[in-house]
Amino acid sequence: MNTNKHENKKHWTKTQLLSDVVTNKNVIVKGKHSYYSDCWDDGFEQSVVRYLLGDELTCNSTPRWTVDKLYIGNYVCIAAEVVILMGGNHNHRTDWFSLYPFMDHIEESYIGKGDTHLGDACWLGMRSMIMPGVTVGEGAVIAANSVVTKDVEPYSVVGGNPAKHIKYRFPEETIAKLLSFDMYNWPEAKFESLKPVICSSDLSQLETAIKQYDLASTVK
Repeated sequence: MNTNKHENKKHWTKTQLLSDVVTNKNVIVKGKHSYYSDCWDDGFEQSVVRYLLGDELTCNSTPRWTVDKLYIGNYVCIAAEVVILMGGNHNHRTDWFSLYPFMDHIEESYIGKGDTHLGDACWLGMRSMIMPGVTVGEGAVIAANSVVTKDVEPYSVVGGNPAKHIKYRFPEETIAKLLSFDMYNWPEAKFESLKPVICSSDLSQLETAIKQYDLASTVK
């Protein structure tokens, strides 16, 4: 029996589909198309998501506080060596005289930052870091090596440490239209059918294609 020796070998041309590998109940993955480029580390759950209860060592333990969650949209692109910090390590109180997380005061030291949301079709650049409680909007781009400390608007580009707004990908009216289409919640058949115009920059063509598809679906 001939076996391709490269079949299971990691390479930068291969990615992990998050829907196939996520087991932590506190990571909620929407759809089947979001991916992580895992070539240079141990994979999404082991290397990217940090300090999130519900992993293999803590899944059967009773948490002392409400566990924050990570919500990942569909068609999310997560580049190599990204870090997403979660809430399991928020015990260093800057408003206290001592930052040290003393175990006998661990519960009152914890301050949750809320859930983290990665919007549909956003792109997290290589080695970027997402801080807890941040929302990255639909279609947003996080530049490589950026540290994201606050929410990122849909279809915007941010970069730096801390990450700051660089530009919007499209004019304001185009972004409003794209958000109104709600295309990442379309049925799979509709998305597949309209993919050729989604993979373009012609807004009028996309609008026309949506109307034609919806009309044809209504007639049926």
